[in-house]
Amino acid sequence: MLRRIFLLAILAGAIGLGVFWWLTMPATVAAGALPAYQPDLANGLTTFNAGGCSSCHAVPKQDDRTRLGGGLAIPSPFGTFYAPNISPDPNDGIGRWSEADFVTAVMKGTSPSGAHYFPAFPYPSYQHAKVGDVRDLFAYLKTLPPVAGKVRDHDLPFPFNIRRNVGVWKLLFMNGKPFIADASRSAHWYRGAYLVNSFGHCAECHSPRNVLGGIVTAQRFAGGPNPEGEGWVPNITPRGISDWSVKDIAYFLESGQTPDGDSAGGSMVRVIRNTSQLSSSDRDAIAEYIKSLPPVEGPPKPVKKEKEKAS
Repeated sequence: MLRRIFLLAILAGAIGLGVFWWLTMPATVAAGALPAYQPDLANGLTTFNAGGCSSCHAVPKQDDRTRLGGGLAIPSPFGTFYAPNISPDPNDGIGRWSEADFVTAVMKGTSPSGAHYFPAFPYPSYQHAKVGDVRDLFAYLKTLPPVAGKVRDHDLPFPFNIRRNVGVWKLLFMNGKPFIADASRSAHWYRGAYLVNSFGHCAECHSPRNVLGGIVTAQRFAGGPNPEGEGWVPNITPRGISDWSVKDIAYFLESGQTPDGDSAGGSMVRVIRNTSQLSSSDRDAIAEYIKSLPPVEGPPKPVKKEKEKAS
């Protein structure tokens, strides 16, 4: 009897492992799904700026936004991630990647070797992009200077360092659907909505997250703890910036200056370096969309404890 129970337990475990393995298979985009295409490098540059690629992937402590050798440390509650080299270097970057490899990485979060990327790479937002825009971005990246140098491995404790577990995370927090806009809105509003929810990945920082690291959908764009550790990311719904006009938002994306004369700080400085390169039309579209968001109450900020007075 005990032997039968033991064998049944082994069988159940094997079946469970098989189901887990099947459910967490990394998704890919086949080369055959990408028909012949003439890249638009100008659109690739726009996508590069909208996606903020240089914010994470440019080599730290130098001013050239096109040197995408990676290395930036990205702290999180799950450990520290290090942005990889995405320059065209054939050995250390993506110089040997196929177009299908790149589209798969950006839209599915899967590496050329068939492993899950960790969602510090904001593919949960990039999944909503248009394939043509991703292909244009790849073509543009190939025009940039190759940068030699391997980036160190992520510093993640067990079990967060097990990439296969990311497949479960994707099942919970990714739907693989393209961005669908409100048909009653204008084309200009749609452009802003598309940029914010795909390449702009604004919700990735400006939304609180649950214990698994997934965005709290009901509080999307409502701000919360800085995922990089210190400070508070502001609420960008009308609950947080109700006194900002569309013009104010657009000007902030260009200059980093707030309506009250303050300036952007922290990681937003890197973001402004990218949005300032967008066309005024795109910045206006983003501003129009953000201004149209419904007001949402964000999570409560922690109360700061007063420093004890020295006796």
